[in-house]
Amino acid sequence: MIAWFDPAETLAEKIRETASALEAFDASFEPDVRPADPRFGDYQANGVLPYAKRQRTNPRALGQALMDALQADHSFAAAGISLELAGPGFINFKFSNAALSKWIETYREGHAFAKAAGTLKAGQKIVVDYSSPNTAKEMHVGHIRSTVIGDAITRILRYAGAEVLSDNHIGDWGTQFGMIIWAIKDRGFNLDAEHSDVIADLEALYKEGNAAYKSSEETAQEVRQELVKLQAGDPENLAIWQKITDLSWAAFDKIYQQFGISFDLVLGESFYRDKVDFIYQELERTGLSEESEGAQVVFHPEHKRFKKQPFIIRKADGASNYATTDLATIYHRTHQLNVQESIYVVDSRQSDHFEQLFLTARKWYEHENWEVPRLKHVSFGTILGEDGKPLKTKEGTSVKLKELLAEAIERSEKIVSEKNPGLPEEERKHIAPVVGINAVRYVDLSQNRASDYLFSWDKLLSFEGNTAPYLLYAAARIQSIFRKLRIEPGEGESGASTLETETELTLARKLMGFMDAFKQTLSDLRPHFMCSYLYELAGAFSSFYNADKVQVDDPGMKARRLALCNRTLTVMTIGFDLLGIPVLKRM
Repeated sequence: MIAWFDPAETLAEKIRETASALEAFDASFEPDVRPADPRFGDYQANGVLPYAKRQRTNPRALGQALMDALQADHSFAAAGISLELAGPGFINFKFSNAALSKWIETYREGHAFAKAAGTLKAGQKIVVDYSSPNTAKEMHVGHIRSTVIGDAITRILRYAGAEVLSDNHIGDWGTQFGMIIWAIKDRGFNLDAEHSDVIADLEALYKEGNAAYKSSEETAQEVRQELVKLQAGDPENLAIWQKITDLSWAAFDKIYQQFGISFDLVLGESFYRDKVDFIYQELERTGLSEESEGAQVVFHPEHKRFKKQPFIIRKADGASNYATTDLATIYHRTHQLNVQESIYVVDSRQSDHFEQLFLTARKWYEHENWEVPRLKHVSFGTILGEDGKPLKTKEGTSVKLKELLAEAIERSEKIVSEKNPGLPEEERKHIAPVVGINAVRYVDLSQNRASDYLFSWDKLLSFEGNTAPYLLYAAARIQSIFRKLRIEPGEGESGASTLETETELTLARKLMGFMDAFKQTLSDLRPHFMCSYLYELAGAFSSFYNADKVQVDDPGMKARRLALCNRTLTVMTIGFDLLGIPVLKRM
């Protein structure tokens, strides 16, 4: 019996196998199976037309020959799948009611989904680099996108079978620490004392130090001296720096815990501070870098935009920068961590930097005959306020992330109380943070990451439309069905009859399309494809539930509808987990 868990891939394998036995096809033929227009079937193989064009032959005749050979294999008929030739060689595949029923009956557990998905990236070791706030500064609204998109991509790649290391490459080294340390000493600021908001204090101290640095050459020299002492390993300055780092991470981690996010690695810029000299030497030795106006730079003359735009490796004053530490990071990941791919989840404004970085790394690795790693910049747009500009406070400053999340929880609690006033307070206090935090997460993930989007409290907390509250409520409603029947999800399915109604069949087809949605999400690393699928699935379930009663007298009908309820809950739970969203039992 053919395993039809992933229909598109199974069909493609069968078509390749059948075509390989036909004289008219060679190894270059690719079936290109994808979901079909529902009017014509469930899946469509589109590969015949482009192949026929290359071979300069009749696509319709070629399609007919392939379809005849496929039909000669009785496994399609045995599985309840019919074939039809359409247009210039397209082959449509339609699953019968019995075939859909068999699929729902067979693939009842989440591990079947994980097993199929886990083959897609098996054997690959990947680093996902995301979030990356700067120490001594508060996380703000601009950190949302990198944090939640990076976490979702990490989950998606792991589900696909990859070994993934999540790395928070924090900004914990550089010239700003000379300014902060100077200001701490100048003010006599006690880092060990109790502070209501120590990170806000540190950010204010940085601004003081920066202003003082610009105020006079004498003060600027004092600031520079504090940085030199830090970089030289002065015990006092190192202790101050370490305390700043510890306090900053504690503040960051409170936010990460609210999102349910953790990292495998936190290798910030400071980790690579003793590795930058190696980068200078390597690029000079290999002839990739040159001196320009006192700085060490790399040019890419073959590139239209970068042939005159230097990639600065070492500044004229001898200091390292992002380019240096990023090259050291690539080297460490490939030579120490044995990673084959690094994915950088960073906003689109850094596109030029990453393009130059990747070009430089590739040339270096090719020169040394090392295996060139796959390097990918997963870029994203900006969160906008109602004025269409980057989201700011009324005072024009960046919105602090902790304050935005606190407001999300507060607003959520009011909405949950209105929606279900009978909920006990303890349960409401548990539900509100889940809804509020994940409403912020989901509204970001549901957007095409390449685009800017408008932040709206009313929209993201709505129980209508493609929002976290709507989807969480849909999953909670399914669980309430089982509670009312006093059974657990997965029970009561024995003796299920064949699916019959239009809404049953529509829901079954949507469930069967999970792997198509997952593969599309994985291919482009765009979580919004999974969000769209979950929204459509919730809509299909709502239509089914409104049209077809679950608690009916007919035992076969009741069993098949309970099966549909449980499969929907299973798939929604998997989809939520890929996005980092926990499922609520009630709302």
